[in-house]
Amino acid sequence: MSHIIEKTLQPLGCFFIVMSKQSIKEWLPQERPRERLVEKGPNVLSDAELIAILIHSGTKKRSAVDLAREVLQLVNGKIQNLNQISLQQLCGIKGIGKAKAITLLASFEISRRYTFPQEELSDNICNTKMAAKIAISTLRDLCHEECWVIFLNQANRIVAKERVSSGGVSGTIVDTRIILKSAVNKLASGIILMHNHPSGNVKPGAQDREQTLQLREAASLFGIRLLDHLIVAGNRYYSFAEDGAI
Repeated sequence: MSHIIEKTLQPLGCFFIVMSKQSIKEWLPQERPRERLVEKGPNVLSDAELIAILIHSGTKKRSAVDLAREVLQLVNGKIQNLNQISLQQLCGIKGIGKAKAITLLASFEISRRYTFPQEELSDNICNTKMAAKIAISTLRDLCHEECWVIFLNQANRIVAKERVSSGGVSGTIVDTRIILKSAVNKLASGIILMHNHPSGNVKPGAQDREQTLQLREAASLFGIRLLDHLIVAGNRYYSFAEDGAI
């Protein structure tokens, strides 16, 4: 980053602007997070500084840290919600073009996958916590409602995981016929329904309870068990099975 130094030449009675490039050591600490990371390690850096390293460079008027702070403002400073940011939102920040936005989104997704590894299709679902881990990794970062189903065989091994519907911020359709058709085609013996509440309220509504009972009864006609219905809100979940409501 270059700094402008203004000098006066008295004999000529005029002003000249001389460009002088300061060394990295002369920059303010918030302007050089890469050097701070090398010197003190990544743990001492703030969220904004870490994101600034990914952004790499700022503009003439704003540093990379300034841009990083604006990125954090998109999620109210909650770094765990960075996956909710869209490409359009990042590109809307002056100083973050498409290339930088793509780099940020890729980094956010790597972090999400590290925190919530993808399940293997051969995995067994032995308890509610295992199913909830899959549900949270699938749904926690969505800003709209989606409904997914985990299909299992007789040994409770995962056969497939599919999205069956996508809706708005306050609801999505649970089509029993689509779910059961897919379960029959996969020869599934059990299913786990899961959907999210972007509102943050993890408790089921009356419609959630009604749809759960309808799906359980319809699935039983085909010899398929509805093992659970999980509702995800951020990192929290509600289980109909744990609550004895299924």
